[in-house]
This record gives sequence, structure tokens and C-alpha cells, in this order.
Amino acid sequence: EVQLVESGGGSVQAGGSLRLSCSASGFTFDDYTIGWFRQVPGKAREGVACISINDGDTYYEDYVKGRFYISGDKTTAYLQMNNLKPEDAAFYYCAAEPYLPVTASWFRFGTWGQGTQVTVSP
Repeated sequence: EVQLVESGGGSVQAGGSLRLSCSASGFTFDDYTIGWFRQVPGKAREGVACISINDGDTYYEDYVKGRFYISGDKTTAYLQMNNLKPEDAAFYYCAAEPYLPVTASWFRFGTWGQGTQVTVSP
């Protein structure tokens, strides 16, 4: 069974850091684009960052540039989140889909993790 397993969420104070992990189960990330997305209840899902595993190309939304860093290999993707702000608090999801551009919107991704909660206190 193809699955994504996430870990690393938690609670931090503003200015703190967290690292999220997204591990592949039942497949590898060869030829995949991995995206991190987030959602607050009652609001639309929004993009955070994406990486093309094969060529290392990355994309960041403006509101996380310079603070968040995406990386990955053929089994695991990471999202290093630094200088967290209260507005970064959300449920974070990783998603995987082969051959997508790193600017792809969330609805183009077919495989999703279960999500992990990130809470940032002022």
C-alpha cells in the first residue's frame, strides 16, 4: 500500500523551529514532486513549499521564503521551519505526485499524508 507518514509537528513559541518529516511507505520518491501544504479549519488549503526529488528544484510561497526549507531524498522529505510565527499555525500535510512542476497546486497531488499539527504561541 502506498502511504505517506508524517511526523515532527508540535507546539513552539514564536521564533522557534520545527522540522517535519514525510516518509514514503510502499514506494520511493523517484520521479516524484513532494509538496508541503497547510490548512486552518474553515480556511482554504494553501501551499508552503515543493521539491522535485530528482533534480532538487524547489519552490516556496512568499510567506515562508527565507524561513522554511524543503529537502528530500528517495525515501523521506523534510520541511525545516525556522522563525515560526503565530500565523504559521495549521495542520501541515505532505503530498506526492510524479512528474509535477514544483509550482503545482495542491489538487494535482494524488497521495497525501495524514497531516501533523503545528501550533505557534505568541
